[in-house]
Amino acid sequence: MSAPASAARLALPAGSATNAPGVPVAVALGSNLGDREATLVAALDALRALIPDLRASTFHDTAPVGVPSPQPRYLNAAAVGTTALSARSLLDALLAIERRFGRERAFQNAPRTLDLDLVLYGRDVIDQPGLVVPHPRFRDRAFVLEPLVEIAPQMLDPVTGNLGERA
Repeated sequence: MSAPASAARLALPAGSATNAPGVPVAVALGSNLGDREATLVAALDALRALIPDLRASTFHDTAPVGVPSPQPRYLNAAAVGTTALSARSLLDALLAIERRFGRERAFQNAPRTLDLDLVLYGRDVIDQPGLVVPHPRFRDRAFVLEPLVEIAPQMLDPVTGNLGERA
């Protein structure tokens, strides 16, 4: 199933123009509790308030990776666009959306109604308490890279210079 997509061009390499002002960003989405598809569709709608020119990948059904116990399968996607928010404000907004969708953090890697990860924030490399960009594990996660490359193969990891290459 495909998620709705905007016709806007975005997230081009440095020196390229975009159709919207702001910083190009990439967000990973995942859900493995409840109606996964409805949750991702609604989460994408919520993200449009933060990222007006949002484009989303198709949804990818994946097995859980790196979890401590058996869990239901995930539905994953990626979304890209530009935002006027700072990285910290965007992360805070993503966490608020997760809470609105009933996200509980019972333990690390617990099943979740919704997971929103800030994967890339322009070409910035940020390492602050509670905020690390690029996302520290995205290069090792096909369930993030495949949807991201599907919709924005031109986006660059500011650490490696490409998508999908390890530092």
